[in-house]
Amino acid sequence: MTTQKMIGQLISRLREQKGLTQAQFARSLKTSQSAVARMENGLQNLSTEMLEKIGDILKKPLIALAGDSVNLRIEGGHKLSGRVATNTSKNAAMGLLAASLLNAGQTTLKNVPRIEEVNRMLEVLSSIGVRAEWQGQDLKITPPKKFNLKNLNAEAAVKTRSILMLIGPLVHLFRHFKLPVAGGCKLGARTIRPHLYALEKLGVNIQTSHDQYDISVQGLASAEVVLYETGDTVTENALLAAAKLPGRTVIKYASSNYMVQDVCFFLEKLGVRVEGLGTSTLVVHGKPEIKADVEYYLSEDPIESMLFLSIAATTNSSITIERCPIDFLELELLKLEKMGLKFQIQKHYKARNGRTNLVDIKTLPSKLTALEEKIHPLPYPGINIDNLPFFVPIATQAEGSTLIHDWVYENRAIYYLELSKLRANIILADPHRVYIEGPTELRAAEVICPPALRPAAIILIGMLAAKGTSVLRNVYSISRGYEDLVNRLKKLGAKIEIINSLGI
Repeated sequence: MTTQKMIGQLISRLREQKGLTQAQFARSLKTSQSAVARMENGLQNLSTEMLEKIGDILKKPLIALAGDSVNLRIEGGHKLSGRVATNTSKNAAMGLLAASLLNAGQTTLKNVPRIEEVNRMLEVLSSIGVRAEWQGQDLKITPPKKFNLKNLNAEAAVKTRSILMLIGPLVHLFRHFKLPVAGGCKLGARTIRPHLYALEKLGVNIQTSHDQYDISVQGLASAEVVLYETGDTVTENALLAAAKLPGRTVIKYASSNYMVQDVCFFLEKLGVRVEGLGTSTLVVHGKPEIKADVEYYLSEDPIESMLFLSIAATTNSSITIERCPIDFLELELLKLEKMGLKFQIQKHYKARNGRTNLVDIKTLPSKLTALEEKIHPLPYPGINIDNLPFFVPIATQAEGSTLIHDWVYENRAIYYLELSKLRANIILADPHRVYIEGPTELRAAEVICPPALRPAAIILIGMLAAKGTSVLRNVYSISRGYEDLVNRLKKLGAKIEIINSLGI
C-alpha cells in the first residue's frame, strides 16, 4: 500500500471519528465532495499545506505523516491460509518506464504495480514533460514534443537507482545532459562503472561527481559490448542505448533475468529485433525511428512469489501462491525442497504478455532442516540476488546451522542481524556471511525498518512468525516494492494493521 493510500485511510477514519460526512468535510476544506473521496481513496496528491489544513479541521497533526512515519503493528505466531496472487514486477516496471522514452508514439503499460518506486519514476518523467495517466492499473504514457531536462525532479530522482536507466534512451535525444546520482536501497558501495564501460563502447561518455552524472554523446554507433559484470540494470541500459542504433549491437555477458526479458519483449513490440533472449549474449538490430502506439502487459514478479514462499515456510502455513513465474524460481524451490518444504505445483499457464511461464504453488506445513551447503546468489539462472534474503527467516525455523553468503552487497548481510531482535540466533561471520541456528521460537519486538527493501521485508516475515505483538516502524522501504501488502496479508489471516507516529 502506498503512503498516499495510508494517509487517505487515516483521513477517512479521523473524519468518521469526528462525525463528519464527506460533504461536510468538503465544505470545511472549501473543496468538492469528489475531491475528498479521491483523497480518502489515495488518488490525490496532498501538499504539505493541504495536510496542515486537514489536520487543523480534524484536530490531529497530519503533517507528521508527510515523512516516512507509517508503521505496522503485527500480532504474530498465527498460521496463515488462503490464496494470494503474485503482482507484476517492480524491477520490470522501472525498466519499461525508461524504455517508453524510446517511443515517440503512445505506450500503454498494462497492470503496473502502484508502488512508491514507480511513483518516484513517474515524478521524474512528469517533470521532464512526459504525460503519464493512470487508467485503473494501466499507465498511458505520452512523450512530449520536446523533453525539458532542466525541470527534472532531482528530489524524486535521487530516491531511485533506476534513474540510471534513463541514460540509454536519453542519449538518442540529447548530445549533452546531466542526471542526479542514483539512490535506492542503501546496500553499500554500488559502482556504476559497468554502465560507463558499456555505454562508452556505443559512443557515450559519462563523467561522475559526488552528486551528478555528466553525459555527453560522441558519435553513437552500434558495436560489440562486453559487460564489465553481468548486471540487470547495465544490461537494460545497453539494450536501450542500442535499440535505436542502426546495425547490429552485440551485448556479451548480458543478464537474462526476468526484468531484462521484459524489456526485450517490449522492444520487440516496438519493432526492435533482439536475438538470444534468455542467454548471456544479446544481439540487437536497432531501429532508428520508433513511433508506434503499443500495449504491453508486465510479467509477474518472482521476488514477490518468493516473499510469500518465505512467509509460508517461516510461519509453517499452507497457502496457495498464484501466478508464480516458475522459470525464475526453480532453483529456489529446489533448495526449499531439500530443506524439507512440502509444496505442490498445481497449474501451468502463460502470463498475459503471452511469453512468461506461470504456475500456482501450494505450500504445506513442513519440518525444515538446514542445508549442509551454503546458500548464495548468482546471476540468472542462479538463486536471484533479491531472493537470497528470504532464506534468512526460513533458516530460523530449520533444524541445524545455515550459512547465507551474500557476496554481492557490502552491507546487506549486516541488516540480517536485525532479526536477532526477534530472538533469532544469527552470527555475523563477516560483512557478507551469516550463520543462522535453528529452529528458534521467535518473539515479538519493536524494530525500525532498515533503508533497504528486502532486509525490511524479512523483518516483517519474522514478525508474522513471532509470538506476541510487534511494531515495524518507518515502512517506506517496504512500500517501495510491494503493493497493498497489508490488505493482502490480512486476506491470508494475518493480524496486521497500519498505524502511524500518532499511534492511530
